[in-house]
Amino acid sequence: MAELDVSQFKSHTEAAKHAGLAWTVHQSGKFTANRTRLIHSGNRYLKYYMVEAANSVRVHDPVFAEYYAKKKAEPKEFAEGRALALTARKLMRVVFYLLKTNRLYTPEVIRQRA
Repeated sequence: MAELDVSQFKSHTEAAKHAGLAWTVHQSGKFTANRTRLIHSGNRYLKYYMVEAANSVRVHDPVFAEYYAKKKAEPKEFAEGRALALTARKLMRVVFYLLKTNRLYTPEVIRQRA
């Protein structure tokens, strides 16, 4: 991927934050907000393409379709958008692992790593 150089990041968490697939944290003392947004910083092109890819992958891959359906069924506000963002985050983990280890995609890789 031209937008993602995995050698810059130690983990998929850092790569996801770079892509803007992380949530803001609002807390004070013992209070932590439940309703937060995706961060506005990060590479907006990478975020867009990861979300679009996740939307396509969930249609064609049963592992991602099951994950999307599970997250969408959780009783949360903005269920579809949240489920798609979480699916994109899962796809980021898989892409990061594949690029880091220089492997090709197979469904077994997802079941092992993601």
